Amino acid sequence: QVQLVESGGGLVQPGGSLRLACAASGLAFSNYIMGWFRLAPGKERRFVAAISWSGSSTDYADSVKGRFTVSRDNAKNTVSLQMNDLKPEDTAVYYCAAGIGSWPRQFNHEYDYWGQGTQVTVSS
Repeated sequence: QVQLVESGGGLVQPGGSLRLACAASGLAFSNYIMGWFRLAPGKERRFVAAISWSGSSTDYADSVKGRFTVSRDNAKNTVSLQMNDLKPEDTAVYYCAAGIGSWPRQFNHEYDYWGQGTQVTVSS
């Protein structure tokens, strides 16, 4: 049974930082592209970042480039999202996802497994 479990969300002031983590189990982790998506109120779930199987390639939404960094540890079956200079518009539920196939992968339907999400709120 595949499980993706996110952690690290919370309330942070504008300009602050948070680090999200996703622990994966039940899958051959290094065979999967790992992605982060977010769902803001009143919007569709949207792509944030992705990292390739070995971590050699990364991809980001324009809105987070230069502020967010995705990384993975295949020995620990974890993927992380370091979020700096957070803005109120970054407020959302953040989801970790795993997809098998070609690179890059930016769309919801390209991912096979999803976590339950973790809330990030950016507010003063």
